[in-house]
Amino acid sequence: MTIMKKNIILFILHMPPPIHGAAIIGQSLRNSKLINNEFDCEYINLTTASSLEDIGKFKIRKISQFFHLLLNIIKTVKNTQPNLVYITPNSKGGPFYKDFLIMMALKFMNCNIVAHYHNKGVSTRQNKIFDNFLYKHFFKDIKIILLSKRLYPDIERYVMSKDVYICPNGISEEMPTPQKGDREKTVRILFLSNLLIQKGVFFLLDALQALHAKGIDFSCHIVGAESSEITRVFLSKIIKEKKLYNCVFYHGSKYGIDKEQFWNNADIFVFPSLDECFPLVLLEAMKHGLPIVTTDEGGIPDIVKDGENGFICEKRSAKDLAEKILLLLNDPSLRKRMGENGLEHFKENYTIAAFENQLTSIFKQILG
Repeated sequence: MTIMKKNIILFILHMPPPIHGAAIIGQSLRNSKLINNEFDCEYINLTTASSLEDIGKFKIRKISQFFHLLLNIIKTVKNTQPNLVYITPNSKGGPFYKDFLIMMALKFMNCNIVAHYHNKGVSTRQNKIFDNFLYKHFFKDIKIILLSKRLYPDIERYVMSKDVYICPNGISEEMPTPQKGDREKTVRILFLSNLLIQKGVFFLLDALQALHAKGIDFSCHIVGAESSEITRVFLSKIIKEKKLYNCVFYHGSKYGIDKEQFWNNADIFVFPSLDECFPLVLLEAMKHGLPIVTTDEGGIPDIVKDGENGFICEKRSAKDLAEKILLLLNDPSLRKRMGENGLEHFKENYTIAAFENQLTSIFKQILG
């Protein structure tokens, strides 16, 4: 009996810490029984940042870490001779320049490469002469995986559509352990994200200030790690200035059961992001049966169908955001219907099983 030899895939990807969307997906791939059974897998952590505040910042120690990483990649390629190299690169700035060197090393070793993008921004830099030159060489003769068809215009200048595969993110269907306690009459709004300006927390506070001034009753709970952009002290100062200290509360970062408790106690999830690809947090909100208020950004309209499982708002518009939140605050039946629609949409499209099956299929197509 002949035993078929498995294809070897070298995964060069981000894994926690720090915790962010790409790192969570990277950890999911590392732990995937399906992918590890279908292929012989090697994994290298692409992360050089030690914390959320460290991402995108130049530090001397990162130079040493990078060259150690590059040598490790070269050594692993030579030793394993992978049939495919999977990499999750950055799209712009200093992190892209680092990944460009890795890509050129892989190409020099004649690797078969697929790049899986969890961020965007190529189109914002493509008209700069130096970046345009690098992008042309970076994208030449590789395959690309995007999270949504809506993200293709970001790389359209460099990659033909036939070389692009679409694979939406997915998360575990495992339901939370904590049970909902006694519900207070006040409707609870949840914002869960790392405290970065691009996540839109300040527009949320502006919208809540307008609602509070009208005497609307609600409570808002902000959960997420502070960053160099928004610290706990700074956020508390803004909340106090807007006179929201009796209805808006910051709880810091929460994980595991502690985080699940906030999901279970929430009635509405609000995420007015300004720069996004395909946020996992919206998949979590749907899994927990919550109606969503968010923005028309990146692949979000694939996740949130406006008027069905949530509302899509105009970016940077606190007024539009407040109006949509108010609709949900005033209508329990609408909240229930949208939450149920979202849960069904999640189960049909965005489970970890669906993600792993689609990615496995893409690998097999590329390997031919």
